Amino acid sequence: MTWINNLFGSVSSKTVHVTDATFEAQVLASELPVLVDFWAEWCGPCRRVAPTLDKLAKEFAGKVKIAKVNVDQNPALSQAFNVMSIPTIMLIKRRTIVFNQPGALPESAFRDLLQQLIALELPLGGDTSGQ
Repeated sequence: MTWINNLFGSVSSKTVHVTDATFEAQVLASELPVLVDFWAEWCGPCRRVAPTLDKLAKEFAGKVKIAKVNVDQNPALSQAFNVMSIPTIMLIKRRTIVFNQPGALPESAFRDLLQQLIALELPLGGDTSGQ
């Protein structure tokens, strides 16, 4: 599946699996705002959120990128962003973390967050420290 995401780039209608090595290019350098889902295969709430994020990736294709980070396979990202519980949902626009919250959300809350993320106006540049 990764080669498909690479083929279609940021206009993918599927979630993009991001790693420690690809986070900079796929998320921070993204032209589109990004919802990042920090998850793990063994996490029940993560598995419940996954179909919703897949659905929203199709619905918001070309407007928002939805990226998934497996915390077990990418510990450097989990540590860098202080992810203490999963799922953790992070919204990033223009290299700036604009939302960061642990826990599963209902579909309507995800949809509202994505609409707010699209509408959010930020100056060029940004800070990824989250502070």
